[in-house]
Amino acid sequence: MANSPQAKKRARQAIVRRARNASHRSMVRTQIKKVLAAIESKDQTAAKEAFNAAQPVIDSMVNKGILTKNKAARHKHRLVKQIKLLAA
Repeated sequence: MANSPQAKKRARQAIVRRARNASHRSMVRTQIKKVLAAIESKDQTAAKEAFNAAQPVIDSMVNKGILTKNKAARHKHRLVKQIKLLAA
């Protein structure tokens, strides 16, 4: 357990940041699931709209440090690839 005042403060900050990061991760996962649901329903226009809404959320999580740059790029690439397959 933290003994010094600064260590106690850092412990409090860690709890707050952990909760905020979990909320952000959940938001990203929800956006990705919305795109996947639109893809499952075979609706390309809805999938494109959902992807256009999810893309800035994914990118902002990279800037916040929630996702790594490569993981975000991998998610976006896989979603775009699945959306393009709907047209075929």
